[in-house]
Amino acid sequence: MSPLVSVKTETNTYLSKLLKQFASDSQSKNLKELRDRAKSLVESSRLPDKKDEEWQFTDLSELLEQDFQLAPVAEVSTQILEEYALLETRESRIVFVNGYYSPELSNISAIDATVYVGNLKGLDEARQAKIVNHLADEVGNEKLFAALNTSGLEDAAVIWAKANAIATIPIQILHLSAPEESTKFSQPRTIIVAEKSSNLQIVEKYGVAGDEYGKVPYLTNTVTQIWLEENARVNHTRVQKEALSCFHIAKTAVFQERDSHYTGNEISIGSKLYRHNIEVTQKGEQTETNLNGLVTISDKQLADTHSLVSLNLPHGTVNQLHKCIVSDRARAVFNGKILVPQKAQLTNATQLNRNLLLSPKARVNTKPELQITADDVKCAHGATISQLEEDEIFYLRSRGLKETDAKFLLIDAFAAEIIDRISIESLRKRLTQCVACKTVN
Repeated sequence: MSPLVSVKTETNTYLSKLLKQFASDSQSKNLKELRDRAKSLVESSRLPDKKDEEWQFTDLSELLEQDFQLAPVAEVSTQILEEYALLETRESRIVFVNGYYSPELSNISAIDATVYVGNLKGLDEARQAKIVNHLADEVGNEKLFAALNTSGLEDAAVIWAKANAIATIPIQILHLSAPEESTKFSQPRTIIVAEKSSNLQIVEKYGVAGDEYGKVPYLTNTVTQIWLEENARVNHTRVQKEALSCFHIAKTAVFQERDSHYTGNEISIGSKLYRHNIEVTQKGEQTETNLNGLVTISDKQLADTHSLVSLNLPHGTVNQLHKCIVSDRARAVFNGKILVPQKAQLTNATQLNRNLLLSPKARVNTKPELQITADDVKCAHGATISQLEEDEIFYLRSRGLKETDAKFLLIDAFAAEIIDRISIESLRKRLTQCVACKTVN
């Protein structure tokens, strides 16, 4: 048997073991059909490896060494929430633990009837059916890990804004992992629907439930899907702060209709291995997409961000800025694609990846891409890799700062360009503190 066949057989067996752990029954016929289609996709796939162009810098071989078992329902103390609670969302927060809805930890008393905040099972039948139809339209485009998530889909976090609804306060979706002494995996799912002319501000956060957890390897395989109808606005901040024993693999898919505005702020601090696929599809004219990313890693962490923005019609706008702060032996990967086909005339797209290396052994692999066939557009892209400038450090020290303080001041300024774009004050302060702890010894 050739080595290629052997590897494929090994990964197929591995994926089959994961699939067998999902319950065979589901809450509806349509959902069962959706899961079956996704299962077939997984069964015909293999675990990607470094020979695949999209995964050439991200080695998943360590996953094969883990015997992951589906995480059970777990209880989490309310004290744990203090680490993740935001002042602005104390009464507009839903909590999921290991992918299971926890109503006792959730508090949505400040949400009015124009916005549904809860789980998929609690949604009325009409909107459940509409969501399943949405998911069915997209399942054929799912890649392996997203299809694996759909294969076990039974429940999800759901935020649904009715037409013209204006959420006056931010809404937090908190996904906590509570792994045990053996290796576990969970598959959180988040679904957001913003109907015509609605406005939402959402914080989606991933963390681990206390210091006693996360000492053994665990896997979080998560999918978030967001639909914006005509003239809807969604400001979406995603924060990943899992334990350093975590493999965090995620997909965020955004679908925008005419005149809609989507802003995505991605902050990644935790996890041993972090892979985030961001896919945005502009399905209407005069659509605006803003993507802001900040990755801060150290030790031997690996953070891989792949983004794809498809502009399909005229007058679309994309602004993307992705920053990485990399120290010790960590590695950051950025691969960003913006597609501008012939129909997407009069569009404006910019993409920039800026990287700050804090040690000689830190590594960055960056590949910003523009694929343009339209001829009347304004598009630009670029990437920079730099280190802290000695003359800048010397200048700050000459003004009385210690070397550590001088370095942090420069790092803080680099990170602030992204963090300051987050409108929630308590979250901005907390993220600034996290960057300080992560980058300065």
